[in-house]
Amino acid sequence: MSEFDLIRTHFAALGSSREDVILGVGDDCALLAVPPGQQLAVSIDTLAAGVHFLPDCDPEALGHKCLAVGLSDLAAMGAASAWATLALTLPADLPRTSPDWLAAFARGFGQLARAHGVALVGGDTTRGPLSITVQVHGLIPVGAAVRRAGARAGDLVCVSGTLGDAGLALRALVAGEVPAPDLRARLERPTPRVALGLALRGLASAMIDCSDGLAADLGHILAASAVAAELDLAALPLTGVVAAAVAATGDWGLPLASGDDYELCFCLPAGYRERLAVIAARCGCLLTPVGRVLTGSGLVCRSPAGAVVALDAAGFDHFAAGAR
Repeated sequence: MSEFDLIRTHFAALGSSREDVILGVGDDCALLAVPPGQQLAVSIDTLAAGVHFLPDCDPEALGHKCLAVGLSDLAAMGAASAWATLALTLPADLPRTSPDWLAAFARGFGQLARAHGVALVGGDTTRGPLSITVQVHGLIPVGAAVRRAGARAGDLVCVSGTLGDAGLALRALVAGEVPAPDLRARLERPTPRVALGLALRGLASAMIDCSDGLAADLGHILAASAVAAELDLAALPLTGVVAAAVAATGDWGLPLASGDDYELCFCLPAGYRERLAVIAARCGCLLTPVGRVLTGSGLVCRSPAGAVVALDAAGFDHFAAGAR
């Protein structure tokens, strides 16, 4: 299969059909119409084999995840998803020896794209070590974006969903074990909280998605907002297996620093606390206050007993010593 046959077969009509796509896959550029009064939110992520996913990862799950991580970035700013571009670097023998791999990858990507109204409008294919780059584009009314820099002392620190499930699944896989299906799904098929991001526009003072771990990602909000925060670790939303792992090992780094959660961390003025239950019901996800914003700088994590917990690492860093 040639490069152009590959594109026509698997990617030419992938995702949703949108009226704002004037010209999509198949020309030198895509032509897109940004509606009046809207700003364009753009994010790009690369997933590399052996770094962001294991080489034997299910290709359908990989197609889902490589789009989900970008949609999570859009959600973190309150943007509605619209378009995506996809750059695939494939080993030379993959299209020839594993045609089903490409079909499964496209299926996973396309299902999530259609679920969120995303049109694939262009991209590139090339030969080399397996990696996937996805650029996502979202739309947001002028001035409505939720940024990292708005947190204020007195705000609640809140998170969606549960923390640490993906990290526990990854630990099992790296150890040669088979994680439970629901844990593995949290790692390989994360749920981008797009509806929640939209619901928090005009309410959240600051927001970020938890890709590298809650401690590190909340730290970005604190630095951008020039504030401090205290987390109550007893309040962290944990599934039973993660809570049991923390209880057995005392390792709070599992929910705080292992990454790949793709939940939203947001700061909310305390007066809006009673709205959390309504938003959670509307968006279909758990929302939990886990701390508060303070004056000063830095992040303090307090154990259920009230002691300060020090983390060996705040979160994943591609260029730190020992990064996978």
